[in-house]
Amino acid sequence: MPVVAHAEPPFALSRGEGRRLARHAERAVRRARSRGESLAAVTVPVAGDVDPASVAFASRQGGEPVFVFEQPARRGAALAGLGCVRALEAEGPGRFRQVAADWRALLAGSAADLDGPPATGPVAVGGFAFAAQGASAPHWGRFPAASLHVPEVVLARRDGAVHLTLCALATPDDTAQDLVERLERRLASLSLAPLPMLDPSPAGAAPRVASTMPPEHYEAAVARAVERIKAGELEKIVLAREVAVHVPEPHDVPAIHGILREAFPECFVFAVSRGGASFIAASPELLLRRDGLRVSTLALAGSTRRSADPAVDDHLGEQLLRCDKDRAEQAIVARRIERTLRPHAVWVTSAPDPVVVKMANIQHLATPIRAQLAEPRSAVELAGLLHPTPAVGGEPFRVASPLIPALEGLDRGWYAGPVGWTDASEDGEFCVALRSALLDGPVARCFAGVGVVADSDPAAELAETEVKLQALLPVLAL
Repeated sequence: MPVVAHAEPPFALSRGEGRRLARHAERAVRRARSRGESLAAVTVPVAGDVDPASVAFASRQGGEPVFVFEQPARRGAALAGLGCVRALEAEGPGRFRQVAADWRALLAGSAADLDGPPATGPVAVGGFAFAAQGASAPHWGRFPAASLHVPEVVLARRDGAVHLTLCALATPDDTAQDLVERLERRLASLSLAPLPMLDPSPAGAAPRVASTMPPEHYEAAVARAVERIKAGELEKIVLAREVAVHVPEPHDVPAIHGILREAFPECFVFAVSRGGASFIAASPELLLRRDGLRVSTLALAGSTRRSADPAVDDHLGEQLLRCDKDRAEQAIVARRIERTLRPHAVWVTSAPDPVVVKMANIQHLATPIRAQLAEPRSAVELAGLLHPTPAVGGEPFRVASPLIPALEGLDRGWYAGPVGWTDASEDGEFCVALRSALLDGPVARCFAGVGVVADSDPAAELAETEVKLQALLPVLAL
């Protein structure tokens, strides 16, 4: 009889790595018997050509959570998490502090490799709703107001190097052997299959795209906001609209993610899948990146379209730089971010003037801002301090906060909220979930918003949302 060749599993622990995992598992079980629970985790290098997103999507079992977060233009930076060994969830105004405290407490009793590069070792991934009590509508049911998951498998790529972390939660009834065998089985189940291609001509009826509210409703909301601003109640408010895309078959999230990361390499391209629902985005906006005591963020506001003609494209960018309305809108965002960071920093610095940043279909005004923290403060806590910036909320926010849902007539859920990750050093990065959509089976809810100031024109602001929606609509409506 012919000999059947069996392919070697793509990932495996060396003998030394296996012994290290066993030691961590033994310590975690001992700690769990006194603390109630403990994380055990081991981190190992893998081949530099491994695609974290491909492995996570291809290896998903059932409806388990998947988290993929990439910025391809930043030297291929990527993080992908698979499964969930522990969920950290909260709601209300203190949700950031609560999740940060729960993560810190969980790390305190862990037995893990903690000396690797950023985003290795145990990590927590996920996001936060825009509003403290947000994500209450039924379609946001899998995405609570604050929800970070500790994945069972994490693949992190940074500067061309890829590391894999296996993580298990030990309880008092576990044995070290149980944990090791569980993680070894999971490691053996991982697949290297590439991301699928998106079928441009699926069978069935043509896609249907429609605003959940008439466009006239949005124009009227902008007009009412301008009245409030001119009356001196506030300087700026951001108003969003929602557009639904109905297609014959469930959306292919891995294929869509692959298209978005190729089309928008400068953006934070992410997919958070839980059960049958997924929240995806190609966001241009960094909320914060923490590396030790160093913090980076970006004040982003004001936009215009792109042109295929380089001369016209540059002219549009110059017009944006000279536009008083857009410059004023962008300055509001930069001032608030600097004012928020200053009490917690040794120094805060930013460029004296904004620059134009170009995405695939849009140009923005942006001011990079950096700070040196006076004392350690976690990435999650910093996200809570900065969110929401006037780029997605308003100024002052205490006035804008109740007006936003009243004028929009929708539950933003995670739209315009922070999405990202934090590691065992409490470093991490969170983007603002813009150019995003909630996918559930054959229905996609796409979101886009604009900043409204005193001289905003309702028709022009509606047109700007259409430009921003073009980041996702062409892909979702195929």
